[in-house]
Amino acid sequence: MTTKDEVDSRQTRRAMTDVFKNLGYEVLPFKGTADNVLANVPKDIRLTVTASPPKGIGATIDLAVALAGHGYHVAPHLSARMIRDERQLSEIVARLDAAGIDDVFVVGGDATDPGDYPDALSLLTALDKIGNSFTEVGIGGYPEGHASISDANLESALKAKAPFATNIVTQICFDAQTTIGWANGLHRNGIDLPIRVGMPGAVSRQRLIRISGGIGLGESAKFLKKQQSMFWRFFLPGGYSPDKLISGLRASVGSADSNIAGFHIFTFNELEKTEIWRRQMVQRFSGNS
Repeated sequence: MTTKDEVDSRQTRRAMTDVFKNLGYEVLPFKGTADNVLANVPKDIRLTVTASPPKGIGATIDLAVALAGHGYHVAPHLSARMIRDERQLSEIVARLDAAGIDDVFVVGGDATDPGDYPDALSLLTALDKIGNSFTEVGIGGYPEGHASISDANLESALKAKAPFATNIVTQICFDAQTTIGWANGLHRNGIDLPIRVGMPGAVSRQRLIRISGGIGLGESAKFLKKQQSMFWRFFLPGGYSPDKLISGLRASVGSADSNIAGFHIFTFNELEKTEIWRRQMVQRFSGNS
């Protein structure tokens, strides 16, 4: 006779197999990124393209359009503080629409000299006003809080943004129970958007150093300040592996209490290694390893 634990275990394995077959990869708009994606990433993997002030929003849109042209489902980051005004926003929306891109991720961003949109909510409101054909709109979540925004303000901002969004992608948090508790709290507060938990993939220490340096001195400092726990995790004995975090989250994937629907992988453009790891995880959870 099959026990409840055995049934639950099979259901969890099936859910995790589906998760790893449908991961999202985040890539940086660097020179050679498109070729890297084409060489290593299957077309059924969702992609997001980040935005950073040194590169400009144009680099993000250019790469997103190029990848969409190769048949990928891609969502560019629309960084509010990098978009000057309604005219530029309308031009971006028109270009994405022409490329068949119907998915975006809206963030406030780190640009120090914003235009008409100082935060994600103002950009979401503007998108709603001008009209768009986006069927998926992601927003950010912060399980461990934000260095410069109070928890109360984060909560109220998320409630205000939720009606404009279809999913939440979290910032990196290495404690599974913290993420689960945060997700459960959103559910109790009536925010029922599916949550994709953000985490680094199979990224080497050397790659992280190269990427953080390539962002530019000012941006690198911001990056390290915001992600100190992540950065130092890579330099602990044994380095970092996503497997422990995934193990802590697996029982909550698909749970009605948390709305955790899957994972969003910050690849830092380490695409070959990340894709090998993903395939290994599919084999592990499908019982083919």
